Amino acid sequence: MLETWLDPASIAIVLVGTIIATLLRCGLADSRVAISALRGLFETPFNVTQAKAALSVQIREIADDGFLRAEPQHFGDNEFDSLSDLIISQRSIQSLHGEHHKFKEVRVATAQTAIRVFDNAAELAPILGLAGTLIALGHAQGSASEQTGIVGAISMAVVTTLYGLIAANFLFSPLGNAIARKSRREELDRDEVLEWLEHGIRKSGVAVTYAEHAKAVA
Repeated sequence: MLETWLDPASIAIVLVGTIIATLLRCGLADSRVAISALRGLFETPFNVTQAKAALSVQIREIADDGFLRAEPQHFGDNEFDSLSDLIISQRSIQSLHGEHHKFKEVRVATAQTAIRVFDNAAELAPILGLAGTLIALGHAQGSASEQTGIVGAISMAVVTTLYGLIAANFLFSPLGNAIARKSRREELDRDEVLEWLEHGIRKSGVAVTYAEHAKAVA
C-alpha cells in the first residue's frame, strides 16, 4: 500500500518540474531571494529584548556625555548599527525615521519578492501534477494490452495529481505565508524598538544636546 503512494517518478515530475518552472517564470535573481528568505525562516529572529538591552548603553552614554562625547554602540544589527552611527554623527534624532524607512523598504520588498516566488510555485505545482497525470495516461494508452501496465499508469496518474495538490497547499503556499508572517512580525518589532530608542534619547539627553552643540560651535 505504501509503495503505491511513494512514487519517485511522480515526486520528480512535480517537485523538480515545479522548481524549474518557477525558476523560468520568476528568474534567477528572485529565486535566489526566495531561497535566502527560506533560510531566514530557520535563523534566529529579530530579538526586541536583546536590541533594547544593547541600545540602552547608547542611551546612557548620550544621557551622561551628550552627543559630542558619546560613541556609537553596535550589536551586529545592520539597521540599528547604522542608526547609532547616524545619531552620533549628526547629533540628532530627527533623521532616525527616514533612515529606518529606507531599511524597512528593502526588507519588505525582499519579503514580497520571496512570497511572490512561492506563490508562483504553489500555482505551478498542481499544473505539474496534471502534466504527470497526462504522461501517465499516455503511458497507459501505450500499455493497453497489459493489465498491469494500465493499473500502474492509472496509479501514477492519481498519485502525481495528489502530489501536485500537496506540494501547492502543504509546502509552497505555507512557506510563502510563513515568510509573510515573519516579515510582519519583524517590522512590528523593529518599529517598537525604534519608538523606544527615540523616546529614551529624548527623555534622557536630547534637550541639552542642542545647547551643547551650540556651545561647541561658538
